[in-house]
Amino acid sequence: MVSPVVSIIGAGVAGLACATELADRGVAVEVLERSARLGESACSWMAGGMLAPWCERATTDEIVARLGEPSIDWWRRHHPGTVSQGSLVLTPPRDAADLTRFAARTERYEWIDGDRIASLEPDLAGRFRRALFFADEAHLEPRKALASLAAGLETRGIAIRFGVDGKPAETGARFVVDCRGLAARDALPELRGVRGEMLVVRTRDVSLSRPVRLLHPRIPLYIVPRGDGVFMIGATMIESEERRSVSVRSAMELLNAAYTLHPAFGEAEIVELGADLRPTFPDNLPCIRRNGRVLHANGLFRHGFLLAPWLAREVADAVLLETSDADIPERRHA
Repeated sequence: MVSPVVSIIGAGVAGLACATELADRGVAVEVLERSARLGESACSWMAGGMLAPWCERATTDEIVARLGEPSIDWWRRHHPGTVSQGSLVLTPPRDAADLTRFAARTERYEWIDGDRIASLEPDLAGRFRRALFFADEAHLEPRKALASLAAGLETRGIAIRFGVDGKPAETGARFVVDCRGLAARDALPELRGVRGEMLVVRTRDVSLSRPVRLLHPRIPLYIVPRGDGVFMIGATMIESEERRSVSVRSAMELLNAAYTLHPAFGEAEIVELGADLRPTFPDNLPCIRRNGRVLHANGLFRHGFLLAPWLAREVADAVLLETSDADIPERRHA
C-alpha cells in the first residue's frame, strides 16, 4: 500500500507532533507554516512545557490526565531534553488547607515533609512544611522541544516550508491536517482565545530541579527550571482575546508569587515577558473534526505539550485507516 501524502498546516506543537507521528508510521508528509521561522506565531512558544497529567487532574477534566499520561513517554522518545524529575506542589503554611483540597482532586502523588522537600530541592529547605510530590511527571523546554521535532523531521527529508500561508482548500495533498490554532476560526467558528501571560527570569541564587507549583490565593503559580539559572514563571488564564503585552497587574502577581516561593527571585533579572492566546473550544478539550479530506486538529487550550501527542496519534489513526466522516467523532477519548 502506498502511503498517503499529507499536508500539515501549522508548525506549532500540534502540527509538528502530527507530522512526527505520521512520519513514524511511514506516511509521507509536508509541513506548511505561514511564519518566517519556527515558533514566531505559535502560542506553544510561550508554553510552560510541563508534562504533568496528575497535577492538571486537580484543576481540569479527568480526561486530560488520562489522555496526557502516555505523552511523557512520547516526548522521551522524540526529545532528548525531556527531564523526568517529577513535580512539587507547595503552599505557604497559612494556606495548608489548599494543599489538602488539591490532593483530594488527584492521584499518583506522595505527601512529603520539610526534610524531604529539602532533599529534593535544597534551596527550599526550611521554607515549607509539607508538599505533594508527583514523581512520575516530567517537563521540557518548549522551544527546544519544537526544534527537536523539526530536526527529527529534517533528518527524514521533511522540511518545514516557512512563509507559506497554506489554506486547507488550496492544498493538493490527499489529506490535509489543519493545525492553525485560532487562525482556523474560518472553519471552526466556536474556537475562542484564552489569554496566557508568562515571564522568564534569570538568577544564580535559586536552583530547582523540577517544576514547582505554588497554590497562590489569586493565581496558581508554577515555576519551571530551564537550566543555566533561567526559570519560566506562569501563568495567567484570562478570558480575553486581546493581543497585547503582559499587564502590570499580571507581572506583579507573578513576581510576588515567585518571591513567596523564594525571596531571591526578587533580585532576578527579567529576561522576557510574553503573552499569547490559546485556541480553546467551549468545553476546554481538544477536538478532531473531518470535513472531506481535511482533518481539523485543534483546541489544545493550556495543555499543548501534554495533549499534542494524543492529538497526533488520533490524526495518524484517521489518516491510515482512511476512515469515513462518521468514524471520526468530535471527541475520540472513550
